[in-house]
Amino acid sequence: FSEQNWDCIYPCLINFQEEQFTGIAEFTPPLYKQRYQFIKDLVGKYKPKKVADLGCADCTLLWMLKSCSCIEVLAGLDICASVMKEKMHRLSPLPADYLKPSERSLTVTLHHGSVAQKDPCMLGFDLVTCIELIEHLEEPELKKFPEVVFGFMAPSIVVISTPNSEFNSLLPGVMLFRHPDHKFEWNQVQFQSWALETARHYGYSVEFTGVGHPPTGMENVGFCTQIGVFLRKYPQTSESTQSEKPTQAVYKTVFKAVYPSLKDEKYLQNAVVSEVIFTAQIIKQSLLNHLMSEHDPTERKSKFRPSMSCFSEGLGKLVVGKSMEPFVNGNVVYIPLTTIFSFPKVKNLCGTFEKLCRLIAGKVMLSSDGSTVMFSTEHEN
Repeated sequence: FSEQNWDCIYPCLINFQEEQFTGIAEFTPPLYKQRYQFIKDLVGKYKPKKVADLGCADCTLLWMLKSCSCIEVLAGLDICASVMKEKMHRLSPLPADYLKPSERSLTVTLHHGSVAQKDPCMLGFDLVTCIELIEHLEEPELKKFPEVVFGFMAPSIVVISTPNSEFNSLLPGVMLFRHPDHKFEWNQVQFQSWALETARHYGYSVEFTGVGHPPTGMENVGFCTQIGVFLRKYPQTSESTQSEKPTQAVYKTVFKAVYPSLKDEKYLQNAVVSEVIFTAQIIKQSLLNHLMSEHDPTERKSKFRPSMSCFSEGLGKLVVGKSMEPFVNGNVVYIPLTTIFSFPKVKNLCGTFEKLCRLIAGKVMLSSDGSTVMFSTEHEN
């Protein structure tokens, strides 16, 4: 029985007892979704490139974050490998990711281990999230937790969420703790005292907020889930990053996915070749249509006929010089690479004309001097 399940059925329990508990409203969307959306909004604000989720459980937060265009590295850590493995397939690339690779690189890795242990694979992250994690830690683990996260990992931002025990009296069916695995649940003063002392000791500032608003008139109870957002005050120095950093790995990697990216030359080459062929086909067809219309006596003179130097507004109002004009010789259409390179999408993919030539070499039929793409017209109507 997970906390996500509790949050999902919680609105039903609230509705069932609304008559007895006047003023208590259901959480819409469910509380766990509000927590994850809070993190996604934070990512949108700070644009971190490397994000780690400690206590990632079934990887739902990581699955949501992999669509954030700023993130290039995602890592999850959990003490329970079986929970991660149950849903980790959602983090694998889809066929569409290979058909249309992203411009950014993205690597997703899952590790099996404890947040009370230090592992070098968790160094260098911009944002570390600990969503509903600390209340599951035994006292010895909780004591080591700040040194591991704030002292060793030392990310720019740390987000910690935990239940607010003051809200428990408003939750139907909650006797002591919200979940049987919780070792403790703090009230607002307890959480803020711990967070402020941790922030002071490791050189962070901390702001308090939360999700799950209390009923009107009971604002003093606070949020159902209380959240601390820690921001590192000073950038890490080279000395601090190198001092006492263990090199031995203690976590076990249980999953790794590297997404196809245009930063990888093999995917970039495929994308460039496809775009070159697509662009050349459009130019070829426009040219052949024009030539056919010139030799068709039934064609009305008033009908628009694309010229050699202008391939219609649909092609971006491309105007090319005479030296860039495609032409037909026998049953072969010749399209200068300079013409193809002048198309914005091709140019944006390649960057330089020299790179275009290098990427399509051996992949596209070219003239002997390599300056022109060649297509046969034998199968054209």
